[in-house]
Amino acid sequence: MLKQHLQLKLSQKLSPQQIQLMKLIQLPTLAFEQRLKQEMEENPALESGKEDTGTLEDEYADTFDESEDSERIEAEDINIDDYLGDDEIPDYRTRANNYSEDDSDRQVPYAAGISFTQHLLNQLNTEYLDDQEWTIAEFLVGSVDESGYIRRPVADIMDDLAFTQNVYTDEATIEKVLQKVQQLDPPGVGARSLEECLLLQLERKEPTPAVEMAIEILRKSFDHFSKKHYKKLLQKHDIGEEALREAIGEIEKLNPKPGGSYSGGTKIVEHVVPDFTIRIVDGELELSLNGRNAPELHVSREYSNMLAGYKNARDKSKQQKDAVMFIKQKLDAAKWFIDAIKQRQQTLYVTMNAIMEYQREYFMTGDERNLKPMILKDIADQIGMDVSTVSRVANSKYVDTPYGTRLIKEYFSESIKNEQGEDVSTKEIKKILETVVGEENKRKPLTDDKLAKILKEKGYPIARRTIAKYREQLGIPVARLRKEI
Repeated sequence: MLKQHLQLKLSQKLSPQQIQLMKLIQLPTLAFEQRLKQEMEENPALESGKEDTGTLEDEYADTFDESEDSERIEAEDINIDDYLGDDEIPDYRTRANNYSEDDSDRQVPYAAGISFTQHLLNQLNTEYLDDQEWTIAEFLVGSVDESGYIRRPVADIMDDLAFTQNVYTDEATIEKVLQKVQQLDPPGVGARSLEECLLLQLERKEPTPAVEMAIEILRKSFDHFSKKHYKKLLQKHDIGEEALREAIGEIEKLNPKPGGSYSGGTKIVEHVVPDFTIRIVDGELELSLNGRNAPELHVSREYSNMLAGYKNARDKSKQQKDAVMFIKQKLDAAKWFIDAIKQRQQTLYVTMNAIMEYQREYFMTGDERNLKPMILKDIADQIGMDVSTVSRVANSKYVDTPYGTRLIKEYFSESIKNEQGEDVSTKEIKKILETVVGEENKRKPLTDDKLAKILKEKGYPIARRTIAKYREQLGIPVARLRKEI
């Protein structure tokens, strides 16, 4: 049976220009500079600096007449994506931010480092090993993870050596070679557990009473130590609190991840360039946009003159018409790009200004307890823009304030109700929680139930599970692990 029905569907399509504008808004300062450089290299009709006269745009507009001799280029004929593509990875991630406008060399130098594995192998060259032992040692070094541990059982390593290296050996031989690997730097490398890692480091220290007691505790009472059962440690080892405190102090100086301390790699650190600056001037907040986001650009007069020359020419060949279509496309792209940059500047400034005014009390004092609950929709409604636009600004831009440089999205937070029915930022709750934990008696740390009770007394009725969630987000361990002797 054939049925007919009418369905109305409302949809909205973004033009290529709108999509590219959203991409421009999302770019932080360094990425925007690279994007600008790319556009100027690809579009000769776009030039930097101030134009001598202010009549260029009018002259440019005059070349777009509707005469028969001049074919009008419609919007769909201008492939903006050709000039605004993002197929290549921008190299702003490897650029430094400590240069002035006069500097010509803006490339960040790369460190010619070696890998952690190669660092260990280089040390092995100083050890006397026969061919089989060298193969085993090389295999063991290759099994060390980025934290410095070998997390595979010796039996599995023995099987792998037989299958992959054609080396048939026994566990005792592997253990013997492993001991040599564990003598390499950094101390603790090649350990198979945290206990072994800490012991390897302690055994290299000068054997003081505190170090010897620390070794005894790790060997005989690692479980009690890891759970901070200090009373059981005092009883089992028949020592006083001061001796235990000194032994634990020696252990706490050790590195639980020896591989993480190796700095011979070639990791590139991404430098943050603030997109905005907020300062307090004469008791008032002052917002400024990084000047590198506001370049001076203009449409090429030479390209505009080419169009004028074509317009005045009597004979117009096909090659000339093809050339003028190319010129028009470049001029249109340049004009649009300049307008898009201006719109980007305005969008960034309006959005950040609204955020600054919304959080005025915080920016005046720097006290995180003054941060008001704020979601993306609050700012979007205030400036009359879409939530996605505010999100693009907040998620990718940094602001330099008197209290440090921070990602803008960090100022957004949900809210809860206090006992007076007022909206309170979750950031304020976390700050208070952090303060309470910092002031607690470390001999008897506060449990989540007690923390919930204390915050309720302060006017913040929060459930215990919410306290646990905030505590984990702040990186604060449970009460048992915060205990000190």
